[in-house]
Amino acid sequence: MTGEQDLQYTAEHEWVDADGDTATVGITAYAAARLGDIVYVELPGVGDEVVAGSVVGELESTKSVGELYAPVTGVVTEVNDDVASSPEVVNSDPFGAGWLLRVRITETPELLDHAAYQQLTGEA
Repeated sequence: MTGEQDLQYTAEHEWVDADGDTATVGITAYAAARLGDIVYVELPGVGDEVVAGSVVGELESTKSVGELYAPVTGVVTEVNDDVASSPEVVNSDPFGAGWLLRVRITETPELLDHAAYQQLTGEA
């Protein structure tokens, strides 16, 4: 797993760890904290096509429901089944075991670097 400083981010609080033509996607610790205790995760299916900026899933917490946006365009190659059975791992380890899906990238829009994301969230 790439360090948080080396990841790319969206303004909607997803992180992207690109390795060649594959992107691992999750939500940031900032987003997980704002959602509160996550109790349910809905993800796209393997083989589904996703378009950057479109809603591809939901994260439901005891406080609210948050939408998961695709940070890249491509085809879902893997989903983290562990978060379906243990959604709390998204809160406890959002940059590690709480990853959500992997996408074979066909297009990557401009994403934020760590410093720009920190400025966006006021954590800089």
